[in-house]
Amino acid sequence: MTHRLKWRSLWAGLITSLLLVWATGSQAAPTLIWLLRDLPPLTVFHGQQKGQGVIDQMMPVLIESMPQYQHVIMRVNRARALQMLEEPSLTCDPALIWNPARAQSIVYSSPVAVLHSNGMAILRENQQLIEPFIQNDKVDLPGLLKAQTMKLGVIAKRSYGEWIDSQLTQGSASQIVMHYGNDPLSSLLQMQQAGRMPALLGYWPEIQAKASEQGLSPDSLMFYPIQGAPEFQSIYIGCSATPEGREVIRSVNKLLNTLGPPPVSSLDSR
Repeated sequence: MTHRLKWRSLWAGLITSLLLVWATGSQAAPTLIWLLRDLPPLTVFHGQQKGQGVIDQMMPVLIESMPQYQHVIMRVNRARALQMLEEPSLTCDPALIWNPARAQSIVYSSPVAVLHSNGMAILRENQQLIEPFIQNDKVDLPGLLKAQTMKLGVIAKRSYGEWIDSQLTQGSASQIVMHYGNDPLSSLLQMQQAGRMPALLGYWPEIQAKASEQGLSPDSLMFYPIQGAPEFQSIYIGCSATPEGREVIRSVNKLLNTLGPPPVSSLDSR
């Protein structure tokens, strides 16, 4: 074989290899990113009930039912999750509340779980501060916000349900303590213990779990539902509002139809 023929043979082999690599890559399954955070009773990252949340138990079933994707799980806070859902990547969050603003950029599944709605936790020693706003063992949130007599801790970019969200928009910026960060509820509980604010919002199982992680006695906190808010809150899977995201939701809904009505979490106790 001449020198020129040798080079032709080498180039042909190289081109064939590159075409094989390209063909293999082009056939690779698309990546589907799942965004999770520690959110008892939906996802539980710590303690005796680790991995036993509603979404924890659903994720393996979801992943197995969609082998056409490469599934990647990322742990991010609420603010970052919402930001990623607006990016062009194929991204889904399995623990979302529906609200009108989010529905502009997120496509939602059928409900995947039902929880008792968010409420207000206050230190027992500060109970007298909230007594003027308690009616039938529930908090008059609009009255509390209007009075501006106490600060209230909330997680940045989080939805507490459509009714509660609408009330929070009426509160003054100086009254509402908004916290970002990777573990914002734990930070809010620490601020509460330090006396920077007497009350905060959240799911009762979530608040109890985070308090336990910090060594706080469950008896140190009192919890009240919000007057006017629905007793229960539906939870959804939300994906980027793209053709690819809508295709994922179609697959998710097919699976949910076979599973039946969403359960009320067994971890969601009062």
